[in-house]
Amino acid sequence: MLKNLEDSINKTCLIGLTYFSVKGEQLKQTLLAGTVISVDKEMGITIALLIADSQTNKPEKAPEFILPSNLSCWFNAPKGDYHTSHNNVKITDPNFLVTWDIYQTTSKDSDNNKEESKDGEQQWWEWHPRTADPTVNKQN
Repeated sequence: MLKNLEDSINKTCLIGLTYFSVKGEQLKQTLLAGTVISVDKEMGITIALLIADSQTNKPEKAPEFILPSNLSCWFNAPKGDYHTSHNNVKITDPNFLVTWDIYQTTSKDSDNNKEESKDGEQQWWEWHPRTADPTVNKQN
C-alpha cells in the first residue's frame, strides 16, 4: 500500500470501479488500467489510461482519468496478466490494484425523500474507497 501521493508517479495501476444507484443497487462495474502521471492533494491522482489500438491491438495512451487522492484503497498487485473491461487492454504486472465504490446521490437541494433525479437535473456521485484487500481472478 502507498504512503505518499508522490510514490505513485509513473506507477501502473488496475482500477476497479463499481457504480451504485441511489437505492444501493449495482449499476455497473468497470476495470481500467493506466499509469499515474501527476498527483495533487486537492485535485487528485491523474492516470493516463491505456486503450488498445483497434488495428494493432497494442496499448496506446488514452484520455486521462482522475481519482480521489485517498490512498487507503491502493494495494500491491499480484503479478500476472489482466484485461480491462473497455477495449480489452492487457496489462502485465501492474504495480497497484485500486478499487472504489461510487454511489449516485440526489442533488444537495433535493427533497429528503426523493430517490431519483429528474431529467436534466444534476447528478451527484460519492466515492468510497474499498479498503479491504481485493480478491483477484487472473486471466491468461
